[in-house]
Amino acid sequence: MTVAQPIRIHKPRPTLKGRQPTISARAVIAELMGGEAPRRDLLIEYLHRIQDAYLGLSDDHLTALADWMRLSTAEVFEVATFYHHFDLLKGDEKAASLTVRVCDGLSCALAGAETLLAEIERLNQNPDVRLIRAPCVGRCEQAPVAVVHQRPVIHATSESVMQCIARDERIHPEASPEGDFDPVKHVASSVVTTADNSGVAPAYVGLQNYLHHGGYQLLRDVHDGRVTKEAVLQAMTDSGLRGLGGAGFPAGRKWQIVAGQPAPRLLAVNIDEGEPGTFKDRTYLERDPHRFLEGMLVAAATVGIDAIYIYLRDEYHGCRALLTQALKQLREWAPMPLPLIELRRGAGAYICGEESAMIESIEGKRGEPRMRPPYIAEVGLFGRPTLEHNFETLYWVRDIVQRGAAWFSGFGRNDRQGLRSFSVSGRVQQPGVKLAPAGITLRELIDTYCGGMLPGHTLYAYFPGGASGGILPARLADVPLDFDTLQPHGCFIGSAAIVVLSDQDRASDAALNTLRFFTHESCGQCTPCRVGTDKAATLMAEKQWDWDTLNDLATVMADASICGLGQAVPNPIRSVATHFAHEVR
Repeated sequence: MTVAQPIRIHKPRPTLKGRQPTISARAVIAELMGGEAPRRDLLIEYLHRIQDAYLGLSDDHLTALADWMRLSTAEVFEVATFYHHFDLLKGDEKAASLTVRVCDGLSCALAGAETLLAEIERLNQNPDVRLIRAPCVGRCEQAPVAVVHQRPVIHATSESVMQCIARDERIHPEASPEGDFDPVKHVASSVVTTADNSGVAPAYVGLQNYLHHGGYQLLRDVHDGRVTKEAVLQAMTDSGLRGLGGAGFPAGRKWQIVAGQPAPRLLAVNIDEGEPGTFKDRTYLERDPHRFLEGMLVAAATVGIDAIYIYLRDEYHGCRALLTQALKQLREWAPMPLPLIELRRGAGAYICGEESAMIESIEGKRGEPRMRPPYIAEVGLFGRPTLEHNFETLYWVRDIVQRGAAWFSGFGRNDRQGLRSFSVSGRVQQPGVKLAPAGITLRELIDTYCGGMLPGHTLYAYFPGGASGGILPARLADVPLDFDTLQPHGCFIGSAAIVVLSDQDRASDAALNTLRFFTHESCGQCTPCRVGTDKAATLMAEKQWDWDTLNDLATVMADASICGLGQAVPNPIRSVATHFAHEVR
């Protein structure tokens, strides 16, 4: 007879093995945690608290944090070392008193980032001011951009950056809640970010202004039964709205799938827009946060969500302060029970824009994509069925339901339906977020919404979907910009990040810039992506490209990578091979 063995339940380690925390480090952690009980899923939040207070993570503090959380020191260190915004300090190493990040992403590179870096390095005589490259900071329309600690310096010059350093201006300016913004008014024009101070901290629609203009009426109607959940779901389905984070999955269908799963169900909101060239979510969030929050809560009520987790890009310091205040006011005002809402802070990892990597990060782990199946709609955050959405998808819920599905689907050109928010940067006179009908062409977008090309520049090429979306030549500027229209040309729309190149640029140089970005941001989980991106970037730095090896690398990365990062890396390479091979022969 077989005797059943007792189940061995893992318990947190009572004491650390090896290095022990000092008394002073224990006291620091106790003060920073403010008497809270430790939560494993908040490890990244705890790391931010230490980084913010001490400008770095010392061995002593990390050891004390591990002891407080009853985790192994190795587990804490491996999470801390994964994210770019955590600075690990070894032994007696001191943190720099100030860090200046200069973006060298594609749009900033086109605007002179390398020259800016060199000039700041020459002018900075303070050894306690650290100057580093940043792969992207999400302000492509304001290129070049530097960030002094947490304060963006837009359209940066070496003089403006050094002045910011001299004045010790390191905190993101506070925005006013007296803004007046309605996205529908911009359908015929555009949302344009400007070069003045409003471009850093524009006035936003606060709670009182939002309520005054009919805000949260839909949420109340859904809660009170005046608008049924079935009606909301039908409107979302009939509108044809597809996920606006890049994947393009029908939103209404996603709601139906998750609603059919057993409770409790969770909602994870992705505002970690790290794709170079993308800044639409930031543009809307810093002007109109409550429209997004209402859409989020309507989605939660319709699908039956018990808890919501908002994952915000760490570079968006102003948005984090704004959203924290908006959530506080919403909880105080709400006339109905709200689900648990937690705002989580990213830590500088592009890969966390991928839905399953984001979920791993929310759980306090390294942001490594999961294998599928199971899909997160079935087994997602904390093992529960999870509705995952991009910010902008939820942003349009209120208007779609109140105005009717036909209102949204009635926009469009060239047999496409709906509205698209295009993040446009590069060689155009008026970069910014352009709200335009789906199916518009690049030529129409530049001429009608962007004021044309910069003086002295002629359209040469463009990225239709950010760094990973491929590159098309000017002769294909009349292809409709939407889901499913670009695939025959080896590209995709993604998050609709448009980067425009002129006859003064080389597509091969732009492709190399994107490969260096992907090399930096690969999570390293799968060998084809980890090794392939680095090898491809090395080969692409040569005057003549080794096409046989690059083609082999592209095939392996596309076929064998776990997630979309490695699978999409070959797009710029293959675009150069198809349209711009003459540049590198």
